[in-house]
Amino acid sequence: MAWIVLIISGMFEAVWAVALGKSEGFSRLAPSLVFVGALAISMGGLALAMRTLPTGTSYAVWVAVGAVLTVGYSMATGDETISPLKLALLLGLITCVVGLKLAH
Repeated sequence: MAWIVLIISGMFEAVWAVALGKSEGFSRLAPSLVFVGALAISMGGLALAMRTLPTGTSYAVWVAVGAVLTVGYSMATGDETISPLKLALLLGLITCVVGLKLAH
C-alpha cells in the first residue's frame, strides 16, 4: 500500500510543479490554489509512505515520478522540446525507479 501512496504522491508532485509554473509567481489565483492543494496532498502522501519505506528510496521515487510526469506533460503540451536524448534519459530514470522498487 505504501508504494501505491508513494506513486500517487509523485503524480501530485507533477501537478503542483505544473501549477506552480502556470501561477506566474502566484499572480494567478486558480493555478496558485491548485499548487497549494496538490502540494499538500503530495507531501502528505510522501510522509505517509515514509512510515514504512526508507526515506532515501521514498524521496528518490517521489521525485522521479514527479519529474518524469512533469517533463512528459511539458513535452506533450509543446512547452518543452522532444528529443531522442531526453526520451532516453527519462526512460533511464524510470528504469532506476523500478530498480529501487525491486531492490527494496
